[in-house]
Amino acid sequence: MTDTNPLERYSRQMRVPGIGKAGQEKLLGSRVTLCGCGALGTVLANTLVRAGVGFVRVVDRDFVEPSNLQRQVLFDEADVANNMPKAEAAAIKLRQINSAVTVEPIVADINRTNIEEFCKDADLILDGSDNFEIRYLINDVAFKHGKPWVYGGAVGSDGMTMTIIPGETPCLRCVFEAAPAPGETGTCETAGVLGPVVSIVASFQAAEAIKLLSGNKAAVNRELFVLNIWENTTKRVKVAPLAGRKGKCPCCAQKKFEWLDGAHGTQTTTLCGRNAVQVSHRAASKLDFEYLAGVLKQTGTVSFNKFLLKFNLVENGDPYEFTVFPDGRAIIKGTSETDKARTLYAKYVGH
Repeated sequence: MTDTNPLERYSRQMRVPGIGKAGQEKLLGSRVTLCGCGALGTVLANTLVRAGVGFVRVVDRDFVEPSNLQRQVLFDEADVANNMPKAEAAAIKLRQINSAVTVEPIVADINRTNIEEFCKDADLILDGSDNFEIRYLINDVAFKHGKPWVYGGAVGSDGMTMTIIPGETPCLRCVFEAAPAPGETGTCETAGVLGPVVSIVASFQAAEAIKLLSGNKAAVNRELFVLNIWENTTKRVKVAPLAGRKGKCPCCAQKKFEWLDGAHGTQTTTLCGRNAVQVSHRAASKLDFEYLAGVLKQTGTVSFNKFLLKFNLVENGDPYEFTVFPDGRAIIKGTSETDKARTLYAKYVGH
């Protein structure tokens, strides 16, 4: 699109007090890394590209599936038919929306070995993911390199978001000291998710991003915002008093980046000759098989005893068999791809 006045497309945004021409020019000069391009990520990317953020790096490991279309706003049926990676499909749409900004798609599994490379030149990191492992990695990178980031989560009809600024606010581990154990919390696959709660949470995240990138840090929300759109409730949780948990927080107080260093998180092993991948946690947990079976029976066939839980499902025509052990370890049969196994584990067992 040829435009003699490139700022004209942002004229309505520039009229908002606090933005103006100077704020818009800061947005155009900003760089963002978006970790995850699913439900939250597509709304975030769409909003920020329309707002004129000059460089948006979109990192996601997954492909577009039919069940994504209910809430992931940048994708359509053609993306499903063409087996498009989410990052690439999103980039195509985003470039059609605003050709004046740069969109860099990266099809990759975010992990401790690559996240610093993805984030090192960003002014802001955005959480568009669906699992806590990536969020704790973002938190470590943000505090190691002094970069702000915005957390967001949505499942069922619940959502929450928090803006995190190193040196000024608590970090994610101040609020959520440890990641939920596998099977302890619902996922979109097991608990479902309403599209509107995704849009609300991501819109709050995008607003915070625009404040930070346009030079309006004083306007940033310093509290944890929680909502349930089915029960029509919202609340703001003051987290400032939790800052550093009086010097005990490993990340922001003690500068121990345990997720980035590999002390926590999952690890995968391809099982030779078995078309299977083992996914395990570095820190063992204790699963409640009865609870997990009750959740999983909505999506497949489940059986368990005190030693293991078996779960079979068919996803997009492909059969998978999970064997889950009490410590959270799982063998996923039906794929030899570690990225696919991690995705399946996050979807059905937990984060």
